[in-house]
Amino acid sequence: MNIGKTGTEGENRVANYLRKKGFSVIKRNYTCKYGEIDIIAQNTEYILFVEVKTRKQASLISGSEAVDAFKRARIIKTAEDFRGKTDCTLQPRFDVAEVTVFKKEDGKTGYKLHYISNAF
Repeated sequence: MNIGKTGTEGENRVANYLRKKGFSVIKRNYTCKYGEIDIIAQNTEYILFVEVKTRKQASLISGSEAVDAFKRARIIKTAEDFRGKTDCTLQPRFDVAEVTVFKKEDGKTGYKLHYISNAF
């Protein structure tokens, strides 16, 4: 499994999911001195800061468990940086998307998405 390619595929699937839910993806992989946010999206009510965790099916910890207190604090600081550089007045929301990669019976790669709204 190519980790970079798999992570990008997970982010692509989450971005498509958000678009289907009526959100506009306004930035991907936003970085600043505090950290990185995988996806920033918005609708008329919320601006979402989404952490995407892509894992193999047999991983020891889930994607949401990997977003510990230290990671959450970095995401919040990064979101504050982004909001300080834009004129966004929407209600912020912090979500986590868990993408599980597995092998289908036919040998092809499958993906399962578990989306956690307002995760922290």
